[in-house]
Amino acid sequence: MPKQISIIGVPMDFGQLLRGVDMGPAALRYTGLISRLRDLGHVVVDRGDVRIPIRDADGQTPLSQDKYLDEITQICNAIYTVGQEAIGQGHFPLFLGGDHSIAVGTVAAASGKDPIGLVWIDAHGDFNTPETSPSGNIHGMPLAALIGEGHPSLVNVGRPGRKVDPENVVLIGQRDLDPVEKKRLKKSGFTIFTMRDIDEQGISSIANKTVMKFAHLKRIHLTVDMDALDPLEAPGVGTPVPGGISYREAHLLMEILADSGKVASMDLVEVNPILDVANKTAELAVELTLSALGKSIL
Repeated sequence: MPKQISIIGVPMDFGQLLRGVDMGPAALRYTGLISRLRDLGHVVVDRGDVRIPIRDADGQTPLSQDKYLDEITQICNAIYTVGQEAIGQGHFPLFLGGDHSIAVGTVAAASGKDPIGLVWIDAHGDFNTPETSPSGNIHGMPLAALIGEGHPSLVNVGRPGRKVDPENVVLIGQRDLDPVEKKRLKKSGFTIFTMRDIDEQGISSIANKTVMKFAHLKRIHLTVDMDALDPLEAPGVGTPVPGGISYREAHLLMEILADSGKVASMDLVEVNPILDVANKTAELAVELTLSALGKSIL
């Protein structure tokens, strides 16, 4: 079914140390995302990019010394505002990152009066807090903030408190977790399908279990970190981990989620053109987005 899609770019790289992921939105647009979505019959409006402060400009220092916490909070509140505006107009917001810390704003915008399902596709858990994170990088903390844990300024982006209930969160593709993060995840109440689960059960079974888990909900927010894919498929990411989701598994997962008719918002993160090979990762990211928005073989 054709959708009204609002493209919202978030060229942010404050959540981690490597530079270049801020070029992700431009790479995705360059790869023909908008025209290819229109070819599927969708009506697409490009709302441009959320305004991002200059990182490490001459003579400037971060607003906070806490791994750019203030900058990320400011940006995520801006994401929330433009995302809510798009949803208020009946549009499907498609957020283009940027590092995964943008999800603090995107999920906050997607959640509202009614509970949503959250599908978190990622090699990592992103469930650290400032106390458990080995690096302190905020792109490893957004999921914790979304359930109300971690930096108060991130927890309260958009509106105070928790944005999604733990029982309505499904993680898929994890294979690189920090020691304390593992313990936190086991107690979280999330449904978690690691790469071992994918190997044992198959991606079709996991995708269908995910859809069934959200049978009682009207809307799903889908967040796709491209490092969930195997680096052979998606080399242009900042934190590649061998043994990830294959090309075909990723497409099948997107197709089954699309078939549910419940995916109402989406973000696509961690495409780093500087680390990419012949734009391979951006191309795959666009292809997966098309599958999530209705492209099928027949």
